[in-house]
Amino acid sequence: MKKLFVLLAAAAMTLTASAQALEESKTFDNFYIGINGGVSTKMTGQNGWLGGLNPNAGLRIGRWFTPVFGIAVEGNAYFSNKSMEPGIFPEKKTFVRYTNVGAIATVNLSNWFGGYTGEPRSFEVVAIGGLGWGHQFGTNDEVKMNNINNTTAKAGLDFAFNLGSAKAWQIYVEPAVTWGLNGPTPLTLNGKYVGKAYTGTQFNVNRANFQLNAGIVYKFKNSNGTHNFKVADLRNQAEIDRLNGIINGLRNDLDAKDREISRLQKLLDECNARVCPECPESKEVANLQPTVLFRQGKSVIDPAQYAPIELISNYMKNHPEAKVKIDGYASPEGSLEINKKLSIDRAEAVKNALVKKYKIAADRLTIEGHGPTDKLFEQVEFNRVVTFHDTTK
Repeated sequence: MKKLFVLLAAAAMTLTASAQALEESKTFDNFYIGINGGVSTKMTGQNGWLGGLNPNAGLRIGRWFTPVFGIAVEGNAYFSNKSMEPGIFPEKKTFVRYTNVGAIATVNLSNWFGGYTGEPRSFEVVAIGGLGWGHQFGTNDEVKMNNINNTTAKAGLDFAFNLGSAKAWQIYVEPAVTWGLNGPTPLTLNGKYVGKAYTGTQFNVNRANFQLNAGIVYKFKNSNGTHNFKVADLRNQAEIDRLNGIINGLRNDLDAKDREISRLQKLLDECNARVCPECPESKEVANLQPTVLFRQGKSVIDPAQYAPIELISNYMKNHPEAKVKIDGYASPEGSLEINKKLSIDRAEAVKNALVKKYKIAADRLTIEGHGPTDKLFEQVEFNRVVTFHDTTK
């Protein structure tokens, strides 16, 4: 039961690692082909591993279904002129002594534990394992073997290097162990039973072969234009266009409101000019001419309203002794309590702008919120305003 839980956990981790936002693969995407070659030797039962080295060569064709998991088929031919059982059976010259064809699962451990970054790493470690079918050649005619085929199992690691800017080529070094899963086969010589032999290898260390191969792989080009998996661009262009349309509409609305505020400011300035059309005594009047208009229910300064605030800042910089009182008002709509707070917030917002944006000393400024009024100007919108008074005069 414990082994089953471990297996399920490993499968879940594999699915998690591979469940990334990748572009969809077509039927013939992510295929590869490769050749390999090296040496193999029995792990026991001979005078040292190096004493029984046999060359081999093979072909591998596979497909990656995710950046973590894939399947391949491979075939290897093992070359040897040595007798299967020296001293018992005569030697027979055969170019290929043994073949093994199988299906293997491939698990990219680098992508499993490190995640897939959009393209293969320069160096990766891949676990391989699977089942196959082995066939023994080279028995002497006088030796009658009841079975020269056997089922095999293989496990190993690929230490792979991905080459080139496109990562289309890969070279790897693969240490692996192959076992035979069949039992021994009875042997006869001249019709007499002489013992048992193992066709291929047996599922234990005493009947296992160790193999060290090197290979080169070419990954075919995919429908996504690369030779590997590609992370999907999840942007929906139609949705982006729709949002851009909304943003542009809001910008147009804002521009229209700014133009309306500018128009109202112009009307207010004209109104103020008619109240006191540049009379000589206006130089002695404490009320400073610029005013700051606000939108209904708002205490945030509109961009167009920084112009009159800048005029006040210039006035105070040119008159370093001047102290200014900032008076906030609200139009009559709404409750008295809300409008009272709104008038104070508007005066406070203008003071903060003078202090933080235009660097006027805070101790030269005072504020007062007067609440709602309809007495300052006949046009209701003009009463959502902040005015300035030079308190030093």
